[in-house]
Amino acid sequence: MTIVLNPVWSNGVQKLKVVSQTPAKPPRGLLPPVHNDEIHAIRCLQQLRSKDKPLEKYIYLSQLKDADPAMFYRLCLQNMAEFTPLIYTPTVGDACLQYSQIFRRPEGLFISIKDKGNIGKILRNWPRIDEARISVVTDGSRILGLGDLGVNGMPISIGKLSLYVAGAGIRPESTIPICLDLGTDTQRYLDDPLYLGLRQKRVPMEEAAEFMEEFMREMAATFPKLLIQFEDFSTDKAFAYLESFRHRYPLFNDDIQGTGAVVLSGFLNAAKLSSAASGRPLTDHRILFLGAGSAGVGVAMQLMSFFKLQGLSEEEARDRIYLVDSQGLIYDGRGPMAEHKKYFSRKDYNGPPMKDLTHIVQYIQPTALLGLSTMKGAFNQSVIQTMTALNPRPIIFPLSNPVRLSECEFHEAVEWSEGRVLFASGSPFPEQEYNGRVLYPGQGNNMYIFPGLGLGAILARATKVTDSMVEASSLGLADSLTADERAQDLLYPRVERIREISAQIALSVIRAAQKAGVDRSIDLRSMSDAELLAFVRSRMWNP
Repeated sequence: MTIVLNPVWSNGVQKLKVVSQTPAKPPRGLLPPVHNDEIHAIRCLQQLRSKDKPLEKYIYLSQLKDADPAMFYRLCLQNMAEFTPLIYTPTVGDACLQYSQIFRRPEGLFISIKDKGNIGKILRNWPRIDEARISVVTDGSRILGLGDLGVNGMPISIGKLSLYVAGAGIRPESTIPICLDLGTDTQRYLDDPLYLGLRQKRVPMEEAAEFMEEFMREMAATFPKLLIQFEDFSTDKAFAYLESFRHRYPLFNDDIQGTGAVVLSGFLNAAKLSSAASGRPLTDHRILFLGAGSAGVGVAMQLMSFFKLQGLSEEEARDRIYLVDSQGLIYDGRGPMAEHKKYFSRKDYNGPPMKDLTHIVQYIQPTALLGLSTMKGAFNQSVIQTMTALNPRPIIFPLSNPVRLSECEFHEAVEWSEGRVLFASGSPFPEQEYNGRVLYPGQGNNMYIFPGLGLGAILARATKVTDSMVEASSLGLADSLTADERAQDLLYPRVERIREISAQIALSVIRAAQKAGVDRSIDLRSMSDAELLAFVRSRMWNP
């Protein structure tokens, strides 16, 4: 075995680094005589496409990734539009629900409340400590719109990291999927003999917070170069943990910040098209949210940046955003409410509770309607026709995942708006033909944002992920559309260009980190944008 060492410069110090080697092919006789990688790629695709259910395809791809990761990622890069819905939303939702039934072999780290006081020792069992650069961590308490799944939430961490590898070229060996098992409040799992998690109710918030303090402290000590992404924590924990740790460790919450960034990007492009049709300035937009959980409020906070970019103050920006939850329009006179909802609570309405969404739309007259409610069919014909009567090109973003929880489907929005809708969803929908024209749905999938954001933060060796870095990722995505994509009124670029998009976003994120003074890779500061982009691309792994 030959070990190759390359000299590298890091902060003015020269070091030697082991160059990753392509695994050697098995000796003659351990493969069929005419085994060929090109033909084997065709064989693997045929095997995948022979499965008739998305979950069966997910299981096959999981086995392929375990047996031959290079082939898995090679096929993923060549077939992004086909693979993405299988390894992430919407199929990953079913994979989570069935995780304890379809489990083959462990992948990632499982840390339970029983390990409290001993978390560091558990973390040091990870076999690739020195290579670790990115971890996706969930406690399974709010998986997509599916509720508390406990340890069954692990496929979310696994799927997200597969997209880091495919979308941004993070090396597979640098990823750590982690599921924290603090119990579950879902009784059917506690009664299920196949359930892989602890058979106990979730621990109280105070005990969970103590556990998280130890977990984050030990993570930083064990993996000093690690970026952490929090994923699918319940709303109260998502906000509390982000606020508690974001200034002490390099981390971000994808539900709050990633979702907000990808929606801001699509909204920037939609708002320009909508304003061009109506003749009204961008400052005239009004946004109505259905759903006020961690994702809804996180997106609302991020969309304030849209109005600030147009020169409005924070107060003026907040005044143009309205939130609706299960009890209707959120306003001060309604009574006690969760802390995270208070910022956007209306002070200019004191009438009776307003619960009907069509009436709320008629009252507010929004230009954009965004859904993060997981309420299937909430954007019904009455709501969308009312939006269309108010706007030449209404902006409708049903962002709830998976498809069966989406507030409306693309074909419904096209039909009820007479083909005028500017549409983006959380899960994929097929294109539609209307009056002889092909209309393409946008997919506001976080996978456009988090791979590039993570890659940029890793390469900059950021001490924390700032709001400016998240905003930079959003603006970088909004600017990444080609002339052809803009001509088709697309709100997001085609997913097949994900590597190119992630490299541009990483460049923007590194520059934002440098401007904020949170970067530790100071040797990148002197590079021109062209040099830095070439550097980013050179660090992206290819199978």
